[in-house]
Amino acid sequence: MKVVIMGCGRVGATLATWLDNDGHDVTVIDIRPDAFKRLPAEFKGRRHAGNAIDQDVLARVGLRQADAFVAVTQGDNRNVMATQMAKHLFGVRRTLCRIYDPIREEIYRDLGLETISPTLVGAQLLMDLLDKQPVAGDGETEA
Repeated sequence: MKVVIMGCGRVGATLATWLDNDGHDVTVIDIRPDAFKRLPAEFKGRRHAGNAIDQDVLARVGLRQADAFVAVTQGDNRNVMATQMAKHLFGVRRTLCRIYDPIREEIYRDLGLETISPTLVGAQLLMDLLDKQPVAGDGETEA
């Protein structure tokens, strides 16, 4: 599978490394060239310094031939814009977009983007843990 990842932060670098280790063709785009330091030395994918909301940059990395595009920068607006470009301008079949703001994530999901909100995922995981794990001292009396 050919995957283009926008953002080489902790999530982008980890995902790129996992996909690369699984033998996929991975390209990582980040506006900051120093972000690529997060990738391991043995990373076989491509690194491209540039702005992934620039149509020329996306064309240069071969987005039209990509099977998937994942936007995981810190900016919700950039992630949404790049994901829409990948889906609608470049015809990428699978596009995933990280959106921190739960309200905006729901809006864009309803508009047809495949989205994930780490805010909601994290809150749900914490809620699940609170429901399943007894709190220390809960129901017990100290001697």
